[in-house]
Amino acid sequence: MSNETTFPANQRIIELDIQGMTCASCVGRVERKLGKIDGVEALVNLPLESARITVPESISDEQIIATVESAGYQASLKADRYAAAPSQAQSASIGTVEPPKAPRTDHITGHGGNDLKKRLVGAAIFTVPLFIISMIPAAQFPHWGWVALVLATPVVFWSAWPFHRAAAINARHLASTMDTLVSIGVLAAYFFSLWQLAVDPMLTAHIGMPMSEHALYFETAGVVATFLLLGRFLEARAKSKAGDALKTLLDLGAKEAVVLRDGVETKIPAAELVPGDEFVVRPGEKIATDGFVVTGHSAVDTALVTGESVPVEVGPEDTVTGATINTSGRLLVRATRVGKDTTLAQMGRLVSQAQTGKAPIARLADRISAVFVPIVLAIAVLTFVLWLVFTGDINAAVAASVAVLVIACPCALGLATPIGLLVGSGRGAQLGILIRGPQVLEDTRKIDTVLLDKTGTITEGNLAVTSTVPAAGFDAATLLALAGAAESGSEHPIAHAIVAAARAEAPLAKATAFTSAPGGGVKARIGDRTVVAGRSSWMRENGVQLNESDHLRLREAQQTGATAIMIGVDGAFAGLVNLSDTIKESSEAAIARLKELGLRPVLLTGDNAAVAAQVASRVGIAEADVFADVFPEGKAQAVRKLQAEGRVVAMVGDGVNDAPALAQADLGIAMGSGTDVAIEAADLTIMGNDLNQVAQSIELSRKTLGTIKMNLFWAFVYNTAGIPVAALGFLNPMIAGAAMAASSVLVVANSLRLRSFGRK
Repeated sequence: MSNETTFPANQRIIELDIQGMTCASCVGRVERKLGKIDGVEALVNLPLESARITVPESISDEQIIATVESAGYQASLKADRYAAAPSQAQSASIGTVEPPKAPRTDHITGHGGNDLKKRLVGAAIFTVPLFIISMIPAAQFPHWGWVALVLATPVVFWSAWPFHRAAAINARHLASTMDTLVSIGVLAAYFFSLWQLAVDPMLTAHIGMPMSEHALYFETAGVVATFLLLGRFLEARAKSKAGDALKTLLDLGAKEAVVLRDGVETKIPAAELVPGDEFVVRPGEKIATDGFVVTGHSAVDTALVTGESVPVEVGPEDTVTGATINTSGRLLVRATRVGKDTTLAQMGRLVSQAQTGKAPIARLADRISAVFVPIVLAIAVLTFVLWLVFTGDINAAVAASVAVLVIACPCALGLATPIGLLVGSGRGAQLGILIRGPQVLEDTRKIDTVLLDKTGTITEGNLAVTSTVPAAGFDAATLLALAGAAESGSEHPIAHAIVAAARAEAPLAKATAFTSAPGGGVKARIGDRTVVAGRSSWMRENGVQLNESDHLRLREAQQTGATAIMIGVDGAFAGLVNLSDTIKESSEAAIARLKELGLRPVLLTGDNAAVAAQVASRVGIAEADVFADVFPEGKAQAVRKLQAEGRVVAMVGDGVNDAPALAQADLGIAMGSGTDVAIEAADLTIMGNDLNQVAQSIELSRKTLGTIKMNLFWAFVYNTAGIPVAALGFLNPMIAGAAMAASSVLVVANSLRLRSFGRK
């Protein structure tokens, strides 16, 4: 399993805004240039116009920026995306994360909305009459060629200026990109026509000349430039929509908080909250930041963060997440995490990292684009020469070579992968699904087995004591009191349940000399007694022996599906505390859905075989696909065992003890209701606790990968098929310009279909 967020301790990550990139060739050029610096690895994203760069500590930011600029592009450091900044649109209390931006308006490529729109409108105003008088004989008049020259000139040199400028800058660095092809194609058509008109001023003295009778291509230059500008404008608008999902998510935070200080309610900017502050949340208000409820009961709508539609009931000691909505009662919440440490900030980081990354499938596009433009230039020259040699028709030679230049622009190739990933990961964030990086998309396609941790994944994870079964010489109240006191030092969910039940009966005695063994149990001194609680192996380890009658009680408890915790006092068996967990309502349907995806569900639990078998039978997992009595360290071993059988394994878990298994698995899926450790070890994070979201996350990942593959297929097919058609003279340059512009728009539009994923 890959983890894109890890890197050597002597390295750091910087993020840049890069201006001037227009196609996959630009991306490849920047990455190659940065890659020449020892220890530097760069991932450049075309739609986001950004780069995520791993650099050694010895390399300065200025050196990286200078390297990018030496490649012919403008670069600047991104602002601290997670720092508190109350003046920004996103609430800093949840961690300001800069969402994918709409294209800029000021850089050389002309991608910017306002500047691009003005150039497009200007081009259209001049190109429409230019096209009419050039292509429609009835609209012509004597010497119309000179009017065509006047109309074409502002289109070629003002509207198309971004192409020429970018091409010139790259040429100074001995590089060529998509802009090179566009610029040469437009200028070739314009200057060839100008030369023809200068050589024969009477060329258009007569009216009613069909196109085949004159050698002017002013309309070709104008229409090509206009179509390409239109394509870029539509592409820019579509790309801005592609980032809407993450932008919307990150704009959820409360702008203000009502903090309680010295008993007085004071309204402050949410950005000024610090850990430990207590703030009031009234019905209908957003919770300003992560924390836990001090007083009050309510239902909290978490749909915007977790994707779950049913509000969650909360009360004292329950945790709440910033940006969720309090729907009913008044809550007093104590802030625990603010700024860049909050859940929403973590979501933003994971999504942004995914969008900046590069899937393995994109490497082929990078390798092709690195040599694509020079090859196209060579093909265009060869086309011109061959047409001239074999036909002697310079007009046909110019038209064919210009068509080759225009049709070959690799815009769609450069957009195919990142735009699909941008939309897919953004939609996932809306659904409470975080994809850590592009590699995950490949991994979801390969997995065939899903290993499911029981507690908190298939079951609610809210254990409750259902009965106590004292041994001879003990009573139920004493047994529960001793067990609760001994377990009070443990953080395990079972311990919490026993402590809660004991506390409900009487205050807990003080425990001393507390020790615990992960997956085994606890041991403590309660007054003058030594109490141990846990599994049978832990009992034996601490000298507590069970007789046949005790074993019978244990088997009877386990057969009911209960989790039985054994209690020993001063070396003698004192009895059992039985607990039960509730299977989530969604688990059975979710596991059926996983099977429909061609996956084999496997249950993994530390509980005994009887409990595990009962749970498995209720949710539709085969008895043979159950791993029971598994210690925490055994979870990773279970993953390795399945991998040794040739299985490609996804692991789903939510606890600290799941982290090794999540890391070992080919695909780690963390339930977001779990711990930060589990989430950090995983490839996919489900912000809710509904197992259906696991199936949904796999479907979304596969759908995103499928969209990217479709984009790449059509981009490759388009360029591969279009070049020979243009070279053979079967493609008019104007049609080539329209088709090239349409290809980029279609790639973006195809990716935008992912925005409807999961909608009924």
